[in-house]
Amino acid sequence: MNCCVIDLCEKEVINLKDGARLGCVNDVEIDTCSGRVVAIIVKCRSKLLNFGNKQDDIKICWEQIEVIGDETILVNIDCVPGCCKAQKSSGFINNLFREG
Repeated sequence: MNCCVIDLCEKEVINLKDGARLGCVNDVEIDTCSGRVVAIIVKCRSKLLNFGNKQDDIKICWEQIEVIGDETILVNIDCVPGCCKAQKSSGFINNLFREG
């Protein structure tokens, strides 16, 4: 399967290790000598408001990509502090309806 960089940028990246939704591809890193994609760059979901802060980006090596699907990219990476938290409800709705 071939795809364009713009197609990658529309896909959501999910970590298989913990089910965390990391965000969408923000950029790609290309080896200019070989012309191959070396890594994808994902803006950390919890840091989206830190405009332009490169240290909040997650660099995922090509070898860590397990599957590129129609809408998602499944990766296998170790947890990134502050980013790799599976999205859970804050508990507000659950507490609202709790008897008590």
